[in-house]
Amino acid sequence: MAGDPAGESHPLMRRQRELTSLYATAKSLTALGELDEVLRSIVRHAHDLIGTDFTYLSLVGADGRLSARASEGTISASFLAASIPANVGLGGKVLASRSPHWVRDYAAATSIAHDPDFDRVVGPEGLVALLGVPLVIRGEAVGALFAADRSERSFQAEEIALLSAFADHAAVALDNARLYDASRTALQELRIAYRKIEEHVAVMERAQASHEALTGVVLEGGTPGDVVQLLADQLGGSVTLLDRAGVAVVRGDSAADPCRSPAGDDLAEAFRNAQRSGRCTTSVDGAGVAHSVASIQAGDSFLGALAWSRAAGGDRGVRDDMDVRTLERATHILGLLILKERAVAEASERLSGELLTELMVGSPGTSAAQRTRARARNIDVDRLDLVLVADSAALSSTELSRHLHDIARDRAGLAGEHLGRATMILPSADDDRTVEEVHRRLRRAAGAPVTVVGERAVNQDWARAFSLAGRCSAVVRALGHTDLGATTARYALYAMVFDTERVRDLDRFVAGTIGPLLDYDRRRGTDLVGTLDAYYANRANVAATARALHLHVNTLLKRLDRAGELLGVDWRQEDNLELQLGLRLHRLRAVTPGPA
Repeated sequence: MAGDPAGESHPLMRRQRELTSLYATAKSLTALGELDEVLRSIVRHAHDLIGTDFTYLSLVGADGRLSARASEGTISASFLAASIPANVGLGGKVLASRSPHWVRDYAAATSIAHDPDFDRVVGPEGLVALLGVPLVIRGEAVGALFAADRSERSFQAEEIALLSAFADHAAVALDNARLYDASRTALQELRIAYRKIEEHVAVMERAQASHEALTGVVLEGGTPGDVVQLLADQLGGSVTLLDRAGVAVVRGDSAADPCRSPAGDDLAEAFRNAQRSGRCTTSVDGAGVAHSVASIQAGDSFLGALAWSRAAGGDRGVRDDMDVRTLERATHILGLLILKERAVAEASERLSGELLTELMVGSPGTSAAQRTRARARNIDVDRLDLVLVADSAALSSTELSRHLHDIARDRAGLAGEHLGRATMILPSADDDRTVEEVHRRLRRAAGAPVTVVGERAVNQDWARAFSLAGRCSAVVRALGHTDLGATTARYALYAMVFDTERVRDLDRFVAGTIGPLLDYDRRRGTDLVGTLDAYYANRANVAATARALHLHVNTLLKRLDRAGELLGVDWRQEDNLELQLGLRLHRLRAVTPGPA
């Protein structure tokens, strides 16, 4: 009996339709670029062929949960938003076995572990029968493709095979997309790395050019100021050289990339940090300006710091790092230049000090050799007519002498240490004005209170002028002055104290006024002179004097009576000006050095 052509053609047509759909799906893998679009196409074709109520595809995410990525025929938004652990439900069973599984009635199925959250969204969607097939990539189950009906049913082997074929396509699409994303990411990373290499090479070439330029400045005899300006031109912004005290010595600004010149407060903290650590430190102020400060050192000696200021932020990361290293390298060059300048200055100071000492020791008058050496320094010995002595409680005579050398260079004079005192000899047309100007400049350079006392040298007798100025400087301290500039003429009243030619007059005056008290104190070991001096210092107030001397009032009165008996006058009633002057001169003579 002949077969039924119509009955035979129905499975063939279905098979042809399935193959056509699978071919179209495979073709879509090459035609579509985005993974989500490929997955939606697979689900749509699978839904059309399988003929179930709805179809969806889920993938295991980085969080280990199974979530829907594409669907067809679903009606509930909450169903698509559901996410369940990858080890529960029908999906968990499919993933664990890497094989297809199905249930006639999902809610009643006892062969699977139910997830309460997913079970709650199953109702609104009407899911009853469910078939799931795995998506496997290189032996790893990464997701599942599901076909579902809203009524109970069994799934035939042909349906399972067809859905599995679509799942295989989905797995290929997913793997291709991952490989494509990985390639695209690798390419992007390669481009970024190449750009960074290009930037690094450019920065390296720029740093090399900066180093060569800095080396050229040194070889050509450049100064620290030249180095600072070159750095500003190379790095941009503002570059400042700070001395050991953090005071700006020289500053350079870039013409092409200017930046607000930093105030002292902006750099103070960064300067202290760099000095403490010995390394470069960077900070950003409230105005958005970055300040990098690198210390300048030679061995253990701190010579100062180099500060670079520029606008913070932007894309200067690699460039900033390299430029900071350029700044650090520049500190080595500046250290050498500073040491060189210091060596030259010290040699100049030594020669200046030696010549000053020779003139002092050999005065009055000069030798031909001394005149020749002075002329070599552009100094006219015949015009050196003012001797100055400087003193400070905060600085040593050596430090003061170094500052005086800078002033002497500008004024065609000589400076140095003589007999332990910071001394300078200058030409002067107006002594009072010259002393005041020297005091003002020395005060600014020293950063601390200083006294400067000047005496005019007559007939090149610098030694006598030095002696008078030195002893007058001691008187100034005794009078409580710590910050002034004056000539000895201002203290003419006390001339006998520091004028060696009138020392006998001083002795006679003191002996005539308080001599009996001095003799009595010497013989008895008392201090009537000190008692009387304290009495006048406290404005003849007995109670105040007793407190100052830690004496009982009666004891003080007895001492004052004894002083009156020795002096032979009622000194508290008569004019006692000479007595007070004698006490003052005796006290000043006690604190001033003897004749030089």
